[in-house]
Amino acid sequence: MTHTLDESLPPPPRDAQSLPPPAAEQVPAELPTPAPAFEQVPAPASVPAGPVAEEIVLDIEQRRWRRAVIVGLLAYLVSRLCVLGGAIIRASQITIDAREDGEAEESALSLITSVFTSWDGRWYLELVRNGYPDSIPANITYEQTEARAAFFPMYPGAVRVVDSVLPGGDTVAALLLNFVLGAIAVVLVGLLARRVFSASVAARAMVLFAVFPGSFVLSFAYSEALFIVFAASCLLLLHDEQWLLAGLAAALATATRPNGVAIVFACLVAAAIAIKTKRQWSSLISVVLAPLGFIGFQLYVDDVAGERGSWFRVQTEAWSEGTSFGATAVENTFSFITSPFDSTADALTVLSLGALALMAFAAWKKRLPLPWVAFSVVIVALMLIPETVTARPRFVFTAFPLFIAVAAWWPQPGGRSKRAAAAEVEVGDDALSWERQSWNFVLIVCGAGLGILTNLYGVFGAIP
Repeated sequence: MTHTLDESLPPPPRDAQSLPPPAAEQVPAELPTPAPAFEQVPAPASVPAGPVAEEIVLDIEQRRWRRAVIVGLLAYLVSRLCVLGGAIIRASQITIDAREDGEAEESALSLITSVFTSWDGRWYLELVRNGYPDSIPANITYEQTEARAAFFPMYPGAVRVVDSVLPGGDTVAALLLNFVLGAIAVVLVGLLARRVFSASVAARAMVLFAVFPGSFVLSFAYSEALFIVFAASCLLLLHDEQWLLAGLAAALATATRPNGVAIVFACLVAAAIAIKTKRQWSSLISVVLAPLGFIGFQLYVDDVAGERGSWFRVQTEAWSEGTSFGATAVENTFSFITSPFDSTADALTVLSLGALALMAFAAWKKRLPLPWVAFSVVIVALMLIPETVTARPRFVFTAFPLFIAVAAWWPQPGGRSKRAAAAEVEVGDDALSWERQSWNFVLIVCGAGLGILTNLYGVFGAIP
């Protein structure tokens, strides 16, 4: 008869049988990993299955998103204070100079608004007041008012509408409109980030977008705010496969700024993907509609001026817009390296290219949707091609999907290994982590750059 190993062993002594089982070995509890902001919301202790569970998950996601929007809009308000601070410094300087020279002093409000309506703002307000010229002189220069024919119609048209409703004049209408459009643009960037990544990434993207130095244009009488609203709306609609609405938003974008043609390529890529994967030939409607804004503007200006190709002639003669295909950016970079303190324009070029390189790396690491990539690539190409003004913070700013890439790629507290988190708790609070402190440093630098850039353009220290 065979026996198992247990059966062959003698029974334990009686005393041993009466002993209580040994106590379980005390294992130190693992140190908790601090939760990242906006990412980990405690789940209910017991989540029932079915529709109730879906409602609970949806409620948690909605709370995350609402908190992200609040943070993004607060960052936007703080960033506007940075811009206002830069304008106030310029206004104070003008007032001091006027006192020393014994000249009459302008009001603080007038001086501040003069900063916000300088450069391109002057030309947009000229369009608001006088429309497009009915003739364009030969060999036109930028000192002639007919040079306003180079600027696109959507923003001045929107300012006219607001001015007809609100009191205060066209200057107030232009600046108030952009303040509201800027807030909408921040939320739309967050919606795009949330749609592809998460509410946590959306919060970071909105904050970075709001404080980036190029966001000064959201407070100036410039067309970028309206353009970003149209372009971001188009990218959202393309993501949801709302082809007709996406095409209409794209058409409005191409009627807002010259680099609005970038959205046409986003529509083209989205349609190609839809046709290849789902045979959605209806997606081509977005491609057909997208360039109509640009084409319609060209036809309108030519008709008013009584001249074919008037916009292109004004660009060439008045604004000396040629093509260098990146050579100007390279020259400015080498000039900055050899003489870093001789030109603020060269410094802006180098800083813009540096920021762009980081953004491109983040976009490569996070694999943004292809329509977003196409849009950003064309924006950057149109920034580098011109011969006169090349890489600038405001041009980088319009490639807004890249801010989402940086927000998704940047290391977040709570995303570390358990060993790293335990070590962090041993030496100090999670607030001292490299991930958090490096992000804070980036935001501080951006906020400082925002104020400095506003003041720089206020003193006409460089071409925006």
